[in-house]
Amino acid sequence: MKTFMQKKENVERKWYVIDAEGKTLGRVATKAATILRGKHKPTYTPSVDCGDYVIIINASKVNLTGNKLNDKMYYNHSGYPGGLRERSAKVMVEKYPEEMLERAVKGMLPHNSLGRAMGKKLFVYAGSDHKHEAQKPTALNID
Repeated sequence: MKTFMQKKENVERKWYVIDAEGKTLGRVATKAATILRGKHKPTYTPSVDCGDYVIIINASKVNLTGNKLNDKMYYNHSGYPGGLRERSAKVMVEKYPEEMLERAVKGMLPHNSLGRAMGKKLFVYAGSDHKHEAQKPTALNID
């Protein structure tokens, strides 16, 4: 029996919506990363972008467990001396909820050109409405 290898030309992509309201950040990010990679499909091939599109709504209502709201820090560096910027998770939830979820998901994807291509199929919105109704996305439940 031969091993099946997916070709990028034959990939069929679906759209999924994940509602992050009241859900834990890591659980939402893990589910989204799995779908973006295509690991939920029997035709998964590690060297091919065979994943589906993911829309995450209500990013501003995501939960963080423990004392992470105050203790967890997000860092950026401009590349210049003294250019380190640090923000707490509380600031990220209030001002940049989309970026916080994008960072969590993209950190779980491969760190190469394949991972960047997978990351482009992720759409995060702070509110409950999105602009992808025309794609008829399927609601995905996270337990």
